Amino acid sequence: MIDIKKLRDDFDNTVAALARRGVEKGRLEKARDLDAKRRALVAETETLKAKRNAASKEIGKIAAQGGDIAAAKAEMRAVGDRIAEIDKELATVEHDLRETLLMIPNIPAPEIPTGLDSTANKVVRLVGEWKDPDFKILDHMTVGERLGIFDFPRGVKLTGTGFPIILGQGAKLQRALIQYMLDLHCQKQGYTEMLPPFVVNSDSMTGTGQLPKFAEDLYHCQIDDFWLIPTAEVPVTNYYRDDILDGKSLPIKLTAYTPCFRREAGSAGKMTRGMLRVHQFDKVEMVNFVHPDHSFEQLEVLVKEAEDVLTGLGLHFRVLQLCSGDMGFSAAKCYDLELWAPGEQQWLEVSSCSCFTDYQARRLNCRFKDPADGKTKLVHTLNGSGVALPRLMVALLEQHQNADGSVTIPEVLRPYMNGQERLLPVK
Repeated sequence: MIDIKKLRDDFDNTVAALARRGVEKGRLEKARDLDAKRRALVAETETLKAKRNAASKEIGKIAAQGGDIAAAKAEMRAVGDRIAEIDKELATVEHDLRETLLMIPNIPAPEIPTGLDSTANKVVRLVGEWKDPDFKILDHMTVGERLGIFDFPRGVKLTGTGFPIILGQGAKLQRALIQYMLDLHCQKQGYTEMLPPFVVNSDSMTGTGQLPKFAEDLYHCQIDDFWLIPTAEVPVTNYYRDDILDGKSLPIKLTAYTPCFRREAGSAGKMTRGMLRVHQFDKVEMVNFVHPDHSFEQLEVLVKEAEDVLTGLGLHFRVLQLCSGDMGFSAAKCYDLELWAPGEQQWLEVSSCSCFTDYQARRLNCRFKDPADGKTKLVHTLNGSGVALPRLMVALLEQHQNADGSVTIPEVLRPYMNGQERLLPVK
């Protein structure tokens, strides 16, 4: 959540900043007014309680002297009734204020491009080179069929659209990619691996910003009130919910492989072919807990760590800085990594690296003790995919494709595939 003090003390500038994300002023006015009402009710009830306490002592003195206390007791009953009314009203106002704040996105960093959609995103850099070969590149579905590694129809039979089956040497390649990424993050980039639950409760989904905004895009088990995770970001970041971290230990860097589940309601017809948009997929995630003074600096490090995954695979990609209106709901600054898919003739996002400032931490109540001044403060959180597998598989099959229909396996993956150098078409 955003800091309510920004609405209270710097309303106009906060309105202007969030207008860059398309947030209407009325929503912020509602939060500001609810906060003012809450504070007025708290002040009134505190005054009444102080009055009641003082009166109780006075009534005791009068009673001890044999005086008439009937009128004073009646007045205090009225005060008590009013306190009860305020408590009930205050509970409603606090609930409404929280629900309103939960639906307000993070304030964008001032230096990012302003825009309401992807057309305003900025290409930061191109990495690697791509030159079309002298043979026709097949799209991933065609080459995957020849390799015998995908079975989309049986995935539909087992579950439905968006749940592909990966077979044989394709499944082996998928495992190799996951192991390669985890080893890179843990052995060379200073991450600690975690294997978290793949289902979480509503508090966890709220803590990282998926709820209540994106409930319709998630898979929910109503009986237990459990949610299938859309990304490892959720359980890994919530690992420190309600904790106070030792500031000397920052940055804390965690990585995890998990399957991910996304309904993505309303996405039908938008890049849904093959592996381009699926409802279950594998992903390796990186999560950082950092000191507020270094969070944007650490974001640049995080982006480079995600880039290292792709450069190690010899893939051509680009890095985008997202504009204010195209970022994730909780992000203050975000970069996307997009792979070139020559068979699809389009760029495919495989990683989104974000700095959330203290937005998630405020929802999580995740703090740290700053060794510089001994004060307890909200930590800053970051995360990035390192990386999502489906579109990585698409780009790898298309960029490393050979004229004979085989696909060259990047050298960094061969130790995980018993030295195998190519994926070969099935006879």
